[in-house]
Amino acid sequence: QVQLVESGGGLVQAGGSLRLSCAASGRTLSTYAMGWCRQAPGMEREFVAAISWSGGSTSYADSVKGRFTISRDNAKNTEYLQMESLKPEDTAVYYCAAGPNKATIQNIYGVDYWGKGTAVTVSS
Repeated sequence: QVQLVESGGGLVQAGGSLRLSCAASGRTLSTYAMGWCRQAPGMEREFVAAISWSGGSTSYADSVKGRFTISRDNAKNTEYLQMESLKPEDTAVYYCAAGPNKATIQNIYGVDYWGKGTAVTVSS
C-alpha cells in the first residue's frame, strides 16, 4: 500500500513563495513518474507539473511555467514543488501524484496513487 503525504501548504501573499513536499511510504517510487495537480474551489482537478522517474525530464502547465520548479530525491522517496511569484489564481488544493510515466500524470486519470492534498491560499 503506497501512501503519499503532502506538506508545505499555507497562506502567502501574492508574489511570495512556497515549497511543497510529498513523502512516499509503503514502497519505493523510484521507478514511477511523480507530479502535482491542483483543484481550485468549484473547478476540475488540473495538471501542474510532472517529473520522470530519473528526474531528468520535467513538464509544466503553461500557467506555472517559469514560476514553479518540480524536483525529486529518490533516496528520500520525496518530491518537491518550489513555487515562486505566486498569484491569487494559484489558490487551490495541491495533490501529489505518482504514475507509470509523465503522460499519465498530465492526463490525471492515469494516476496510480494520490495524496490527500495540501491547501495553498494566495492573497492579493
